[in-house]
Amino acid sequence: MTIEFDAIKLNYVEIADARRMSGLRMVLGAYPIPGPWREACKGVYWVKGLKYTPVRSGDAGSSDLTLGLGGTQTELVAWTGQASAPVVIWNDELPRSTWVSQLLLAERLAPEAPKLIPGNAEERIRMFGMANELLGENGMIWEKRHLMVDAPLKSLAADDPQRGFWVFLGKKYGYSPEAAAASVPKIAATVELFAQQLMAQKARGSKYLIGDRLSALDIYWATCCAILDPMDAARCPMADAFRGPYGNTDPTIAKALIPELVAHRDFIYEMHLELPVVF
Repeated sequence: MTIEFDAIKLNYVEIADARRMSGLRMVLGAYPIPGPWREACKGVYWVKGLKYTPVRSGDAGSSDLTLGLGGTQTELVAWTGQASAPVVIWNDELPRSTWVSQLLLAERLAPEAPKLIPGNAEERIRMFGMANELLGENGMIWEKRHLMVDAPLKSLAADDPQRGFWVFLGKKYGYSPEAAAASVPKIAATVELFAQQLMAQKARGSKYLIGDRLSALDIYWATCCAILDPMDAARCPMADAFRGPYGNTDPTIAKALIPELVAHRDFIYEMHLELPVVF
């Protein structure tokens, strides 16, 4: 898929150069799309004030925007043992490619700036459990990938040059028409869970999803909300080709996504995260 976009601002380095560096590096993929896993990781490290070197995810000479259409990631696989972004690398430690390990590293590197994992055990268990419903395998973002792939694969002709990207994405997340159909109630259930949590917190006078202060869960909801309701172009200048697929047209999901959840996304970005979103 060809994506025209002029607002990529991060100063990316190639994987080969990043491997020779020390310090904190983050493989993000140089593409103008607010991928939730990517933005969730960026958001945690932004709040922590941790500076990192952004790294492209594709091989040198292979555009990150053409994955599935000839772009390759052999260098990323050789370095990290897998082919997805984001990946966080600290000095010579093993690369961290899961949201849990990335959060734990950020807490270790900046333990008080601020703490994003609650000290209270019950709150901590709730935070990690709800975060997994967003970011984990078969969580909300995973399920939304099925819906993103479903319409293009059903509508694009077999010889359409854009079809290869969606085939690539579908294989990565185990797409099938049946999986897409089953995704709607799963996504709606997760959104409803967050709505209930947010309203319960508001009832007890808290502005945040867990406890009385910002936690990683607020960052994760704010960044994952983009895959259901992207912010406007001024705040999130994403590639137009993906604004539609990143939105939602399903009435069941729309009903679950109450205005308070979108307002919470806006509050977290305005008070704690980088605006506009930088690619």
